[in-house]
This record gives sequence, structure tokens and C-alpha cells, in this order.
Amino acid sequence: MDSITSNSPAAGAVPDSLLRITHIVYALHALGLAIGAFGAASVVGSFLFGWPSIIAVIINYVKRGEARGTWLESHFSWQIRTFWYALLWSVLAVLVAFTIIGLPITVVMFVVLGIWAIYRIARGWLRLKDKQPMPV
Repeated sequence: MDSITSNSPAAGAVPDSLLRITHIVYALHALGLAIGAFGAASVVGSFLFGWPSIIAVIINYVKRGEARGTWLESHFSWQIRTFWYALLWSVLAVLVAFTIIGLPITVVMFVVLGIWAIYRIARGWLRLKDKQPMPV
């Protein structure tokens, strides 16, 4: 049985297993970003359509109920929102590509989106490491 760790005086205790799962989800998202950065895919493409991030989002939804009411709930929401906002902005970038001057703008949008996704995952993971909730 998992021991309960008091992670933040204000937020109460969370199971060690849930804390571990949250780290794993950040690691899966980071792996998805790294595969895009160092592989043949784009950072955003790999983040959205690579198996690590898809598995991470599924885990987020499956374990979200367990995190409800704890400070980890903010991390689950942060991770889910990062994925879906990245998908939304990717769709918008692709739509912009269909305009006359859209291709250069689309490239810039994907670069900015990649940097944003890296920032979101890094910021969230660092706050998790410090046992701090994400801002709402």
C-alpha cells in the first residue's frame, strides 16, 4: 500500500503513487517533445500525435478523479490544457497555411507553439518537483 506524503501544508496529503504518476505524465510529454526536437517530426507534431503524449493524456483523464481535491489536480488540468491548446493552435496554423501568405506565418506559429509547449511542460514539472500547485 502506498504511503501518504504531506506535500504541501495548505494542500494536504496526496498518495505517493499519484505524485509518481504525475511525474510520469510530465516525462511522457517531455519525451514527445524531445522526439520532435531530435527526430524527423516537428516538436508540435510529435507532441500532439506521438505515442508518449497520447498515452500521457489518456493517463491524465483516467487518473484525474484521484487527483480531484488535491494540489495535484492543478497539474492534471495544466497538462490536459497544454495538450488541447496545442492541438487547437496547430489546427489554426494549418488553416492559416491555406492563405496566400500563410506558409511563412504557419512556420512561425509552429515554432512559437513548440517553444510554448516546452515552456509549459518544463514549468509544470519544475513546480511539481517543488511540490507546488499550478496557478489557475
